[in-house]
Amino acid sequence: MLYLISRFLLRVIYTCLFRLEARGVDNIPASGPVVLASNHISNFDPPTVGVKVMRKVHFMAKEELFKVPVFGPLIRSYGAFPVKRGGVSKDAIKSAISLLKEGNVMGIFPEGSRNNQTGMAKKGAAMIAVRSGAVVVPVAIIGKYRPFSKVIVCYGEPVDLTELIEEAAPDMLEQVTDAIMTRIRELAAKNR
Repeated sequence: MLYLISRFLLRVIYTCLFRLEARGVDNIPASGPVVLASNHISNFDPPTVGVKVMRKVHFMAKEELFKVPVFGPLIRSYGAFPVKRGGVSKDAIKSAISLLKEGNVMGIFPEGSRNNQTGMAKKGAAMIAVRSGAVVVPVAIIGKYRPFSKVIVCYGEPVDLTELIEEAAPDMLEQVTDAIMTRIRELAAKNR
């Protein structure tokens, strides 16, 4: 219930403050495991990715946030779970795969951090998607979070990874990551 109320309030705030426009929400399957793989430009991105989605969206969040009084329990109630930064968090990956196998939706930022200057993506999102069997929906956030300037969130058609997964090449996760990032960039370029 708290999630629904908060999502409604955030919709109002984001629509008024950032003139948030969502495109392609109908590309998100109504049931089953889904990974929403998005570019990452700001701390505002997790709510942006999830606020217009009818299903509850779970996110990984840096573990330091869970130690903040009031805020930590609050984000946990919204479906966030901790991830250790600076390395591979096996617990976070297991939690993500488990959530997806239960048929949930996860928001993931393949670039890792919003300050990723290289434009390179990490393979974690691909590994989670492949191991869970989730549908991957590319998401592009376009715009700047300035009051009353427009922010657009675009949900693309699911990425077909069947051929890459069936080949099971040694660099499969890199190929899957490249396919996802290519679709995110194409989506961003097409909707600017």
